[in-house]
Amino acid sequence: MTQLSRRRDLQKLWQSGDLILSRSTLADEETSVLVLAPASERPAPAIIARLEHEYSLRNELDSDWAVRPLALSRGAGRPMLVLEDPGGEPLDRLMGRPMELGRFLHVAIGLADALGKLHKRGLIHKDIKPANILVDLAGGGVWFTGFGIASRLPRERQSPEPPEIIAGTLAYMAPEQTGRMNRSIDSRSDLYSLGITLYEMLTGALPFKAADPMEWVHCHIARQPVSLEEYAAEIPTPLSDVVIKLLAKTAEKRYQTAAGVEAALRRCLTAWESFGRIDPFPLGTQDVSDRLMIPERLYGGSGRQKL
Repeated sequence: MTQLSRRRDLQKLWQSGDLILSRSTLADEETSVLVLAPASERPAPAIIARLEHEYSLRNELDSDWAVRPLALSRGAGRPMLVLEDPGGEPLDRLMGRPMELGRFLHVAIGLADALGKLHKRGLIHKDIKPANILVDLAGGGVWFTGFGIASRLPRERQSPEPPEIIAGTLAYMAPEQTGRMNRSIDSRSDLYSLGITLYEMLTGALPFKAADPMEWVHCHIARQPVSLEEYAAEIPTPLSDVVIKLLAKTAEKRYQTAAGVEAALRRCLTAWESFGRIDPFPLGTQDVSDRLMIPERLYGGSGRQKL
């Protein structure tokens, strides 16, 4: 670990669970960095492991679509992950109300493009959510951060642990990531989380509401999302269909690639900017994966899930 000794100040951007992301200006130059640090003075070993894992991915992340780690440092007796600062602000600061449609489409296309590049590097993020996304509305840049539980494996299984201790964020978690579906986690799990994020951007609300971790698991496995039109009747149906397809319970029924999502969103943007409307179109026509995805049957072959 290196020592972060030239830090001048810290501007808190967000606190998500046990971690805090801040923007820091260095004392001897007008350069800023981002600092990801534990919220607790005595962080749990799992939190330290997340910082170390994200740092280990530094050579696999590209500044075009990711916030790259620079160093593992120490400040006030705690480990800190120092990252490049591409600018922009966390997407979750723009949430809470429906996003204007043109702005939504530009940001959503950037998200799909960045996620596609992430997947081409052979990574699964496993914690896509607004807090782990930086956006520059003026310049159009989009960058993912929060790679503390990202996987290099093309496919992996989540054991059915108590939902309180499953790594990730339950409100944005794919059904198979809960460990209750007897199905593998792969790149399509990130697409489900992207769908939750896009839904929230369009409506200002999450597609599900839950009071405790087990109810979140049940929502993702068994409940259908509230129709987007119930929040905002002006959302074009074809765009709503794109988002709902991402939220399919089984991976085979979702978009299979981020490129397929991006193509659909670009078609929506072209129609919206040209005609002020989005007419229906067939979904998934440009959604072709370059990987062989072997379909998996549900637990017991009967659609039963383990809660």
